[in-house]
Amino acid sequence: MASAGKEKKRRVLIIIENLPAPFDRRVWQEATTLRDAGYGVSIACPTGKGYKKRYEVIDDIRIYRYQLPTEGAGVLGYLAEYSAALFWQFLISFKVLFGPGFDAMHACNPPDNIFLVGGFFKLFFRKRFLFDHHDINPELYEAKFGKRDFFYKVMLAWERWTFKTADVSIATNESYKKIAIERGGMAPEKVHVVRSGPMLDRLKIIPAVPELKKGRKYLVGYVGVMGAQEGIDYLLRSVEHIVKKMGRDDIHFGLVGGGTDLDGMKEYARELGVAEYVTFTGRVPDQELLEMLNTADICVNPDVANEMNDKSTMNKIMEYMALGKPIVQFDLTEGRFSAQDASLYAKKNDIVDMAEKIVQLLEDPVVREKMGELGRNRVIKELEWKYEAPKLLLAYDMLFGSTR
Repeated sequence: MASAGKEKKRRVLIIIENLPAPFDRRVWQEATTLRDAGYGVSIACPTGKGYKKRYEVIDDIRIYRYQLPTEGAGVLGYLAEYSAALFWQFLISFKVLFGPGFDAMHACNPPDNIFLVGGFFKLFFRKRFLFDHHDINPELYEAKFGKRDFFYKVMLAWERWTFKTADVSIATNESYKKIAIERGGMAPEKVHVVRSGPMLDRLKIIPAVPELKKGRKYLVGYVGVMGAQEGIDYLLRSVEHIVKKMGRDDIHFGLVGGGTDLDGMKEYARELGVAEYVTFTGRVPDQELLEMLNTADICVNPDVANEMNDKSTMNKIMEYMALGKPIVQFDLTEGRFSAQDASLYAKKNDIVDMAEKIVQLLEDPVVREKMGELGRNRVIKELEWKYEAPKLLLAYDMLFGSTR
């Protein structure tokens, strides 16, 4: 029993479906911020490469992991994945409830069906429910499958029910906040913008590793998921243009990240005849990621210009900026907001323009240095996680009806 005048320690259960903790950097930053503010934190998440333990405690944060049968690809794959995830999320929620306990559930999408778990515990156990809006799933579905069919309408319904269930929601940018208000029907004061700012104690500037250039003069770096909406196929066609049309054999490309399309993108590079100019690392530890990005002369973000990517803030952009790397990307609303003058902007989905801007930037070291400094300074002065952490805590103050 808490002593008189001493508030009981608040406890939160964070649920993730698509990435393990602590690999999910945004979620881990949120979890450690809450821990440092005095919250008891538990996390339910899937297993993943390098994160196979079903239970462990890292930095006083309890992590409960569950095994998913498959990574969804197609209707049946997603149905199996989502059903298994919901089963484990309910099971772990009860385990935490009758173990360390929780007072609020913090649900991180995708997908948008975790409201079923949050709504259940809100209704029967009076737990608070916070929605952390990472992706706009109706637009993500359209980007992946190119249609607005029955399942697109299901995505819209799940999104709407999620916002109706949430006591408070967190948006990663102003575009997402607008969706929460206009499409989700949330009161503006209940939607808090908490951007995914990088932590500079993780994204360290370290010496380059020249061997990663494979004997070539320049290295172009990329980090992210190897998926359709990430535009890796667009990037590979730009590489083909650089090599075959522009006659450049002095540029190598280092692509860091995993995903369902990794093998397909490797095969596509072979079909285009540019495989020798591209290194696919797959998912790697932080040290290898940092070596690749620190060695890169510039970094690239080939996210396809579509409704989802235009409204989404990409972590990779701010990670590039944190390391002082100039960027080339397609001209997207939130991408331009994040990078500003630290990036060159190719015409939307124009592989030739992207190729030309990559070469243009590589050949101008003075501009590269200036853009890199602008990006890093913007992170240091405005975008670093330390500026976002207080906003997260304000959202939690509203969730628990208190003030700091």
